[in-house]
Amino acid sequence: MPTFTAPDGTELAYHVSGSLPGSGVPLLCLPGGPMQDSAYLGDLGGLAAHRRVIRLDLRGTGASAVPDDPSSYRCDRLVEDVEALRAYLGLDTVDLLGHSAGANLAALYVTRYAERVRRLVLVTPGTAAVALDTAPEERLAAARLRSAEPWFGPAYAALEEVTAGRGTAESFQAVAPFFHGSWDEAARERHAESGRQRNGEAAGVYGSEGAFQPEATRAVFAEFGRPVLVVAGEGDANTPVPTAGAYAELFPRAGLAVLDGGGHFPWHDDAKWFTETVDAFLG
Repeated sequence: MPTFTAPDGTELAYHVSGSLPGSGVPLLCLPGGPMQDSAYLGDLGGLAAHRRVIRLDLRGTGASAVPDDPSSYRCDRLVEDVEALRAYLGLDTVDLLGHSAGANLAALYVTRYAERVRRLVLVTPGTAAVALDTAPEERLAAARLRSAEPWFGPAYAALEEVTAGRGTAESFQAVAPFFHGSWDEAARERHAESGRQRNGEAAGVYGSEGAFQPEATRAVFAEFGRPVLVVAGEGDANTPVPTAGAYAELFPRAGLAVLDGGGHFPWHDDAKWFTETVDAFLG
């Protein structure tokens, strides 16, 4: 397992798969959760067959060590771990991918090290770093696309409670089907595994007070002239298409790709579409 040392001395692990075609730039991938083992990203639906994919295990997750200072789990402090990996690998620039909550870390990395990012991919992105709010009706509208599913009734009722601000631990669990394009046995297994892969203590610190400066981040995005791709799933109640579209509009050179019927993990819903879309964008 390859490792490197973060600026504060914490030993961090990363995973490399795939090849580097031609003069292609490696794709550095930041997991969501927040603070989930990067193993859930896998090879991103086979994307590693087209280019070199590097997954970072954030501190306290996967094979990375637990830091001495728990406050270092805060998202803005994790930026230096990402930069340390880039420097350790000897890369002048990287293509950067952030999934879900990992998009917040990708956003802060761009804010601080824009010159190091050649192209940016945000997959069903979390939006805390840019303070984009999602209207409850947008989540409910995405969920209603699944109304023919046998599990829909109880899950939709739970989502109504969550969007109304009355969510409980039980209702948050009940809305899980709306994160997946197909709520089959494989999706249920992945959902169960995600709970075991996540560092709950670290997740509680990730977005804590002071982590994000949305106005400053938006200002950098407005001047970020390199290509950006935002990927959304049509049925994703976590990052509905209107939210993903509003995120793309923060950049001067961003495109939005929407997977019909897709959820929060589009590489599981249609691996061919996902790999072709992302690979074509990266060039």
